[in-house]
Amino acid sequence: MKLTIKEVAALFGADHITDERIIHQVEFDSRKIMAGDLFVPLAGARDGHDFIEAAAKNGAAAAFWSRDINELPQGIIGIPVKDPLLAMQQLAIYYKKKIAPKTIAITGSNGKTTTKDMTAAVLSQKFSTYKTQGNYNNNIGMPYTILHMPADCEMLVLEMGMDHAGELTELSEIGQPDAAAITIIGEAHIENLGSRAGIAAAKMEIVTGLADNGLLLVPADEPLLIPLTAQLSQKVVTFGIEQGAITATVTAESRERTVFEIAGQTFEIPVIGAYNVKNALIAYGFGKYFELSDTEIGHGLATVQLTKNRTQWLTAANGAKVLSDVYNANPTAMALVLDTFGKLAVSGGRKLAVLADMLELGPDSRQMHAAMAEHIGDSYDTVFLYGTEMTALLNALTEKDAKLTVYHFDKPNKEALIRMVQAELGPEDSILLKGSNGMGLAEVVAALVEQE
Repeated sequence: MKLTIKEVAALFGADHITDERIIHQVEFDSRKIMAGDLFVPLAGARDGHDFIEAAAKNGAAAAFWSRDINELPQGIIGIPVKDPLLAMQQLAIYYKKKIAPKTIAITGSNGKTTTKDMTAAVLSQKFSTYKTQGNYNNNIGMPYTILHMPADCEMLVLEMGMDHAGELTELSEIGQPDAAAITIIGEAHIENLGSRAGIAAAKMEIVTGLADNGLLLVPADEPLLIPLTAQLSQKVVTFGIEQGAITATVTAESRERTVFEIAGQTFEIPVIGAYNVKNALIAYGFGKYFELSDTEIGHGLATVQLTKNRTQWLTAANGAKVLSDVYNANPTAMALVLDTFGKLAVSGGRKLAVLADMLELGPDSRQMHAAMAEHIGDSYDTVFLYGTEMTALLNALTEKDAKLTVYHFDKPNKEALIRMVQAELGPEDSILLKGSNGMGLAEVVAALVEQE
């Protein structure tokens, strides 16, 4: 990391600590500690201070410490701080200034991780690039990402998540981005934010730490953002399918790729859906902003490796095609993937879907679930619904189409759902799985692809 224990201690006023050893990594999980690491004892189900013995045993050289310093084991240096989490965030700010990469921040109701992956793939064609790993996108995970950035990093791509107002303000102030993007304004966390307008306002907090001469990319088809961007000093650029300052026209879609054109140039991404083209437009916009060529951008997009469970094609044990999109869900995202999967050309077999509850939708949840009936067209043969809220979609589908086969399972009956899907899914079929992460559809996916 090119940070010494002395340097970190001085940041928090502990000038009496003069140890010049290099800190290898910063970890808050004592199980991940290795020799020379700095341990951050965060408060969780248990206070992280309780794991100091394990951290010391694994080789921690130092630890942030807000308890009595005499409770530290011998051989480990305690750096006194009032709040270990705040100290980790302040250290991340310091480390980022020291390494000084250009920083890109990405938020939105859907597509954050895919857009992060695409952006990093593009920028890595020209720069040493580091991105948020997995979904480490909150006030713990984002500073952790910064502190794991290699010392030679030139481009840092940060995913920023939120479910309450004020969270993105904190993250943006820590990340201090040079460029930022909002992927989409959907209904995720509407229970906490009250309305889509409330969600849009919360997403706009990403500009809090944005450089005065920075760039903000926003979707052209989102009117809620127009008045919120009008007074910004930063450069605002819109993107979209056939609308916006950066536009794309989709020319071909298949199970494993989507081809599109931007300003007469052809690009492709190894994933289905026009909604993923919008994510690619953000990566394109960042690429252009940082002066990459179309060839560099195109190669990055074509070869991107997407994070697991984001629009991921798998093969079931019996040979059926499985589209797993089970990390999260809101009505906008579910409607988009249902429409895309419904239009997808498949050779033989049937199209099936497993849809689970979309969480945190507030008092209009049942209405939003029922509205998904309009996105389940004639191309679907069988639909499996899972969860209490999906009862509303069951009723809507029953009224809409008597020919469609629909099964419903309550949340405790996941094993019954798995057995029914396995029994119904033929080797020539294609099946889509979509639902909020809290519903655990990843277990259904695992059961389908697991070899006996």
